[in-house]
Parts: sequence; C-alpha cells; structure tokens
Amino acid sequence: MKLAEGLVLRADTKKRIEQMRDRLKSSALVQEGDEPPENPQELFEELRRLLDLMTILIQRINRTNILAVLPDGKTLTDALAERDTLSLYHNVLESTAAAAIPKFDRAGRSEIKKVATIKVADIR
Repeated sequence: MKLAEGLVLRADTKKRIEQMRDRLKSSALVQEGDEPPENPQELFEELRRLLDLMTILIQRINRTNILAVLPDGKTLTDALAERDTLSLYHNVLESTAAAAIPKFDRAGRSEIKKVATIKVADIR
C-alpha cells in the first residue's frame, strides 16, 4: 500500500468511526417499550472492527513516515512533528492577538479602560 492510499483509507475510516458514534448515540436511549433503530451490540462490534483497522493503518503510515527521508535529511516524522508544533504556535498567537483587541463594552467614561499589552500587528 502506498502512503497516499493509506492516508485516504485512514481519513475514510475516521469518518466511518464518527458516523458510528452518531449511530450509537441514536441507539443508546429509547422510550420504554420501543426498540432502538439499530442493535447497539452489533454497532459496537462494527466499531471494534473499524478501530482495529484504524490502528493498523496508523501503524503502517507511521512506519512509512519514519523511513521516508526528505532532501534536507529529516525524516517525514520529524517534519510532521515540526508542522504540528508550528500549527499549535500559530493558534496560540492568533488567540492572543484576538484577546488583545480592545472591546468597546464600557458604558461610560468612568469605567475602567483596558489596553493591549502586546502589539497585535506584530503578532499577526
């Protein structure tokens, strides 16, 4: 299996697991005397199969990523870790910049004025 195929299968399996969550939620509680729309035990069995498949796919993808070396000598796994860290850093900066924008929620001039302690433009 090629890496791209594994990634597509992983995304599809993740989507199917999310759908299974919704189906289980719909079948978890019914009015007394009613039957659930689907058998929860059968849904749990299918969920277990999907989770087993997800584990296998993730393991294969990770093994491939460890072996793949980029032109700069880094492994794909290392590059993905850096990407995740940069993404997290970006999210922190975005939320900090959003929090530093003054809100005009004062009713009068006598209320406490809030000022930014950082330069929003520099962060953005």
